[in-house]
Amino acid sequence: MDLTPILSLERITFAYPGRPALFREFSLSLGEGERLGLHGPNGSGKTTLLRLIVGLETPQAGGISYRGRLAAGEAELRELRRGVGLVMQNSDDQLFSATVLEETAFGPLNLGLRRREARDRAMETLEGLGLAELAGRATHRLSMGEKKMVALASVLSMRPGALLLDEPAASLDDDSRGRIIDILRRQALARIVVAHDRDFLRQTASTFIRLGGPGGPEPVPEL
Repeated sequence: MDLTPILSLERITFAYPGRPALFREFSLSLGEGERLGLHGPNGSGKTTLLRLIVGLETPQAGGISYRGRLAAGEAELRELRRGVGLVMQNSDDQLFSATVLEETAFGPLNLGLRRREARDRAMETLEGLGLAELAGRATHRLSMGEKKMVALASVLSMRPGALLLDEPAASLDDDSRGRIIDILRRQALARIVVAHDRDFLRQTASTFIRLGGPGGPEPVPEL
């Protein structure tokens, strides 16, 4: 049995220019099927950590490995991004296609699937998530909750090995929040979930880390 983590952050140090370090020699790993919840105050580095993992920010020291291979160049980063899906906090930053079906098919097209294959996979993903009725809808006319679910569908259509989710239920009504929880609980994928909502984390994660404490990032036995 291969016990190599999907993701491994090794002694990461990162600071924005002119500001104190958010992370100093910080290490973290995510194994197959692991569900990790991150919480902490605003400015503690939760979103930054996800951005570091997918290469949108670059650490000043340390490294990030994907399935045992250091993501040190563009080829390795491309491989990581194919296998690790990021769902952003603001869905408007993620959705740009005209319709939900086109949005959900965009990732598979980029993976090299033919147009018909990509559309079939997109529709299969939407049906599996109970979102088939949205397929023909214009993305800019979706509600906030619908946009969150479509952003998640667009990532899942690429069949990633792990998910990174930044406040996936923020500002949603109870119905949309419940649907997001249901979708995530039906996914066996490894994931890192960032959320202020501790009840949401309890339902979508099984281990927890608090960022921004006086001693730096630390595991939390329970919320």
